[in-house]
Amino acid sequence: MLVGSYAPSLVLISLLVAVMASFTALDMAARVTTAPSRRQTALWLAGGGCAMGLGIWSMHFIGMLAFRLPIPLGYDIAITGTSLLAAIASSVFALWLVSLPTLPHTRLALGALLMGIGIASMHYLGMAAMRMQPGIVYDPAWFVASVLIAVAASWTALFVAFRLRGSQRRLRDRLAPAVLLGTAIVGMHYTGMAAARFPAGSICGAAGRDGLQTQWLAAIVLVLTISILTIVLVVSWLDQRMQSHLLRVRNSDLRTSLYDAQAELTQAALHDPLTRLPNRLLLQQHIEQSLSRAERNGTRFAVMFMDLDGFKQVNDAYGHQTGDALLVAVAERTRQLLRPDDVLARLGGDEFVLVVGIDNGEDIAALASRIIQTIGHEPLLPDHELQVTASIGIAICPDHAASERQLMAFADAAMYQAKEAGRNAQVLFSDWMNDSAEQQFQLLADLRRAIGTDQLFLHYQPKTRVAAHTVCGAEALIRWRHPQHGLVPTERFIRLAERSGVINEIGRWALDEACRQLREWHDAGHDSWTVSVNLSPVQFSSPDLLQDVRRVLQTHRMDPRRLILEITENTVMRDTEASLRLLQSLATLGVGISIDDFGTGYSSLLYLKRLPASEIKIDHAFVRDLENSSEDVVIVSAIVALGHALDMDIVAEGVETTGQRAYLERLGCDYLQGYLLGRPVDAQRFMQLHDHPRPRVVVAPEWNADEDLSPPGHPAG
Repeated sequence: MLVGSYAPSLVLISLLVAVMASFTALDMAARVTTAPSRRQTALWLAGGGCAMGLGIWSMHFIGMLAFRLPIPLGYDIAITGTSLLAAIASSVFALWLVSLPTLPHTRLALGALLMGIGIASMHYLGMAAMRMQPGIVYDPAWFVASVLIAVAASWTALFVAFRLRGSQRRLRDRLAPAVLLGTAIVGMHYTGMAAARFPAGSICGAAGRDGLQTQWLAAIVLVLTISILTIVLVVSWLDQRMQSHLLRVRNSDLRTSLYDAQAELTQAALHDPLTRLPNRLLLQQHIEQSLSRAERNGTRFAVMFMDLDGFKQVNDAYGHQTGDALLVAVAERTRQLLRPDDVLARLGGDEFVLVVGIDNGEDIAALASRIIQTIGHEPLLPDHELQVTASIGIAICPDHAASERQLMAFADAAMYQAKEAGRNAQVLFSDWMNDSAEQQFQLLADLRRAIGTDQLFLHYQPKTRVAAHTVCGAEALIRWRHPQHGLVPTERFIRLAERSGVINEIGRWALDEACRQLREWHDAGHDSWTVSVNLSPVQFSSPDLLQDVRRVLQTHRMDPRRLILEITENTVMRDTEASLRLLQSLATLGVGISIDDFGTGYSSLLYLKRLPASEIKIDHAFVRDLENSSEDVVIVSAIVALGHALDMDIVAEGVETTGQRAYLERLGCDYLQGYLLGRPVDAQRFMQLHDHPRPRVVVAPEWNADEDLSPPGHPAG
């Protein structure tokens, strides 16, 4: 037998190559498993199988080079190539197997058997490439041991690769399994070499011209080894850089996506999807913040509950798509009237809520009127000639409540009062609106019983002629003294009467009583006095109104010119054509027509000039700040000029200071009314106060009649 020997340095190199080949196998297993597409999976499978196969094959032939016989050695090129293909095929099979979603024990065992046979085949094909003559004799025990080692090494390689394929382990974490696998592969090789027996006198048939000489084999293996090492290092480095970059990009994209998703979820959770306005949840937060700010700074704010009138009919007639577009248009128009700090929210359906700060005595009712006018002034949608109106209820913190729940409830109650009063109006919350249904039912029953008794009576507020500085008449104001509750707020029982229809009966009584009292005054010598009687919207729309007026004129033998019927601007404009016909009929009787609360509604000049009105009453909202507001001076001046141009008298109500009176006189008002000139009193007290010529009220000393009418700080121009 020929006795062989080994070069220790080459044995060590073969071990290092086996370890690097194992490391490459583990890395390629991860690549194949985590590839994002099938095409990339196939590329990594082919490339990884070749790299792994080349590594195992290189280890084998470095081990062959380490083996020395006392005869020249060489290797058949064809058989050597076949052994390389066997190594590559085994590697591709192994990578494919570990890329499967699962690897049960049966499949693992079968795969290890096939892969072990493939590696053993590579080894023994490489041995056959020497073409020894006579042939190599293999010891059966060592042969079987080499095959078993190959199968065991394959099982270990498949198991470890499958376990590590999806992990992002560091280099040192993969190095230990690679050393284990490399050692197993080298052990299989040298076990197979130990099984080989070379008879004495054997020669290597591949050592001739056609064989691959050992010096060439050494060069090829060295190049392959360096290539594998380079490929592994470069791929690992590039992979580390690429994975790190992709991880940063992925994390950045993930953070951005999470932020966007959170923003979208927050938007969806706190905003109405149609109008993009705050919803009920965000509205509650805004009100709570406003409550905290009001308590901390001593400020005031209003909660305004707005509901569209007749919105259901729009949905029924034009469809929900048009209804949605209408809601968006209402939201946009309303938002244009608000300041940046104010809040407009949608609760759902046609319900909106506004949270508005009140600064320096700002008139919140005027803002509500502007909103109503803006919504109902012209069509909201360009493709549809449809208009809607709005009803608004107002609750103020801390005047009415100091909690979110109460403010919302009170504003809602006030809004329903606006609805019941005829819609297209705004109502400020009053305590009586919080009455329970049972309380209101009982109060209504008491009101019905009060008609015709002394519980209902009239008070009269004097009306002064500016030119003569004398009382020229009075406005009749109804009062109710309840036997248990005392004096009931007028607004409370009037709203209740309008809602129930009792207002028509009360209105007829008030008209008759006012005319009866005026007859007494005329008989007492004050035949130039007039009496003004307010007509509610419900009474104004009654078909019996004209007949009621004609009857009281005849009953009390009154000059029709001494009776003035007061109708609010919004009442007139609710149904303009019907209002014009009724007012024309009343004017034919000879009674005076007064447009009350002028400037707070949205009357059209086109209709105003057609109204047979005899006077215009300027609302107290324009009188209150007259001394300090140049805007109110301009508005009052314009109303006076307009009224006189239409041949109407001008009455200013709410006069409480001498300064206001002086401004109004200089601006050209014909009549004045207010607490400065006299509070409402009963008929007897009225006669005691005014049954003689009134002295002219002395103007404050600081007032100069020749001074400019502009408020302080606003020069004339």
